[in-house]
Amino acid sequence: MRTAYSVETVRTAERALMERLPDGTLMQRAAAGLATACAQLLGRVYGARVVLLVGSGDNGGDALYAGARLAARGAGVTAVLLAPDRTHPGGLAALRRAGGTTVRPEDAEPPLRRAGLVVDGVVGIGGRGGLRPEAARLAGIVAETGAAVVAVDLPSGVEADTGEVRGPALRADLTVTFGTHKPGLLIDPAREYAGSVRLVDIGLGPHLPDVPGLEALQHAEVAALLPEPAAESDKYRRGVVGIAAGSARYPGAAVLAVAGALRGGAGAVRYVGAAGEAVLARFPETLISDQGPAKAGRVQAWVVGPGAGDDAGPVAEVLTADVPVLLDADGLRLADRDTVRARSAPTLLTPHAGEAAALLGASREEVEGARLTAVRELAARYRATVLLKGSTTLVAGEAGAPVRVNATGTPWLATAGSGDVLSGLAGSLLAAGLPPRDAGSVAAYVHGHAGRLAAEGAPVGAHDVAGAIPRAWRSVRG
Repeated sequence: MRTAYSVETVRTAERALMERLPDGTLMQRAAAGLATACAQLLGRVYGARVVLLVGSGDNGGDALYAGARLAARGAGVTAVLLAPDRTHPGGLAALRRAGGTTVRPEDAEPPLRRAGLVVDGVVGIGGRGGLRPEAARLAGIVAETGAAVVAVDLPSGVEADTGEVRGPALRADLTVTFGTHKPGLLIDPAREYAGSVRLVDIGLGPHLPDVPGLEALQHAEVAALLPEPAAESDKYRRGVVGIAAGSARYPGAAVLAVAGALRGGAGAVRYVGAAGEAVLARFPETLISDQGPAKAGRVQAWVVGPGAGDDAGPVAEVLTADVPVLLDADGLRLADRDTVRARSAPTLLTPHAGEAAALLGASREEVEGARLTAVRELAARYRATVLLKGSTTLVAGEAGAPVRVNATGTPWLATAGSGDVLSGLAGSLLAAGLPPRDAGSVAAYVHGHAGRLAAEGAPVGAHDVAGAIPRAWRSVRG
């Protein structure tokens, strides 16, 4: 599992570790890992032209010490000192002893234009807001040159704790982070600036708390959560999921939600709604009811809302059921918040950014710019688990539990009906007995993986994604 901790937690752990080590040891460990990553990216260090963008903090010190190591191996290293009077003295002395040179920002353009590698040591994990004008100007030059960029711990201009980007920022091809991941490296929009991320172990592990602020499941954790039928299983023990979705105008939403549920391991699917004929024609194994959710028969979880239109009746009826409920699409708009808050059984909300914005009374741009804040706020307002869809999916549950982040998807998943498939898949996992945070996290992971397998770099439809779920499931299990 990949975990991330807040800036405050990281700094507390660093202080505890530094008390046990000789002065400067931690920075040397970071610089060694950074220099190794830069050397591997360069391929050939001798004769390479490297420019360090050096700020006033420890990030600048890391960059200087790493630059000294590269210079000692024959690279031509130039450090641009953005705060000459506050540059890390030990790092600067090490660079000069190794043959590196320094320039002021106003003289930085010529070496930047010639550089094959730029090391971003402008701002550390405590930075707030975008880059200041001088650094922003240099970032613009770097972007024009096409040189490879390695960020030290975090790209300068992005916010470590939230993943927000509130102004100009440097875009990295590789971010070398120390001790642990920071939330901003895993959450959009900051994640887009980080490029590939490499974690360098500097010994923080024993000093970090057991519960991180953010976590990202990997194959092993997802495989352990995937339900698997036993020899004595029947369709009820495997889980029966109810789908109240679709309408005369949007029958496809019902078909796709049922597809996701069937591919997600449900023992049976009960469908309620106006699209029964379309569902039955595509999936004859579906149990169809036209009597409303309360009379549909026994279920272990409900999915309500995809393509439902303006009929609030089924949504209200499903919310009275004493089983887990997943609210999606129109169900999010039609559900009464107080009713959701009062439920004793679990509720999972699955909005995209636009739907989340409507629920929060914010703009879509505000939600997309502060996704971590938005998902936590929604979870608190509705006393529910919230899966915020996007290029990185976030799943927030009860206060104090780590937010889960998933990035297994592909931009090709931005297609009509993809969310309906995800809802059915997550609903089947709820019916199998997974808690809502696990059900949402596992569904997002498998759905994203299925999207990649189905696309393979080409456009896909939602039905292709549903069809690839078994392949993704086997891949995770394998």
